[in-house]
Amino acid sequence: MRAMRAESFTGYGALKLVEVPGPRAAAGRILVRIKAAGVTPLDHTLLSGGYPPATPPLILGNEGAGVVEAPGDSSFPEGARVMFTGPYGVSEDGTYGESIAVRLEDLCLIPDNIDDATAAGMPLAYLTAQITLMQAGFAPGKIVLAPAIGGAVGNAVTQLARAQGAGMAISTTTSPAKAKQARALGFEHVIDLSAEDLAHGVARIAGGRGVDVVIESVGGALTGQALATLALNGVLTTLGYSAGRETTIDVTDLIWKRASMSGFSLFAQSHAVRAAAWAAILPLLASGAVKPIVERTYKLEESAEALRHLIEDRPFGRVIVAH
Repeated sequence: MRAMRAESFTGYGALKLVEVPGPRAAAGRILVRIKAAGVTPLDHTLLSGGYPPATPPLILGNEGAGVVEAPGDSSFPEGARVMFTGPYGVSEDGTYGESIAVRLEDLCLIPDNIDDATAAGMPLAYLTAQITLMQAGFAPGKIVLAPAIGGAVGNAVTQLARAQGAGMAISTTTSPAKAKQARALGFEHVIDLSAEDLAHGVARIAGGRGVDVVIESVGGALTGQALATLALNGVLTTLGYSAGRETTIDVTDLIWKRASMSGFSLFAQSHAVRAAAWAAILPLLASGAVKPIVERTYKLEESAEALRHLIEDRPFGRVIVAH
């Protein structure tokens, strides 16, 4: 089969189109013909040598969507449309190829109203968003802050929180153009950080009240700034570092507010937790209450450019490699 494989972890140029043997069926796995793959910052971390446990050569791609190949399974029969994420593209070959053997527990059926490209960019962000909301004690009426409205997790948290009755779902951008685009898409509570700092933006939108839940996937200085916006007994979950791995916090933001702060890894979540998250997400997808955004789709052989576009151009919405 054709695949885009990282021959080394030395940057975009190390991604090469190669012919490799296709995967074989194995116990507990389902063969899936890949229709589309999500492009993620994790792919860039790996390709840049930022995750030492991974070793090249490696077919990248942590999430995808496709069609079950024969013989299938009673829950996922031949021809079923499925989406998935897991250790693919990290500890084993991933979705930048034409076929893959997926663990049964990682599969989820795609709602009929969701196309392959949209589905391919959903599992990582939407599972992360829903699980972090659940673990943070989200409930209808609570105010949620999810920075980076144009990013995968920021957008997913904002949409899921809003669809599940958040008092407010607040997000951010660093671009006036993205702020305008967000408003055009119906995201009314977006702070343009190029014109207003986070604390003032949250105070303005929330009427001087802090936020109950922060799901923060940006890192850098924004982590400490987001912590400062918490209300009494607020919860902050951090899970990304595109803006940097170091931050400064005021410990009184934790002490005086009796707040909590924790990290999150989707890889560490049990099958039961992920299944519960899908059970909450799927009806919202089927009803159209949440609408994942795909910014651009590339061909398989354009995977390096797709990843460069995601990392360097910072688009509003998901970048997808389609087969």
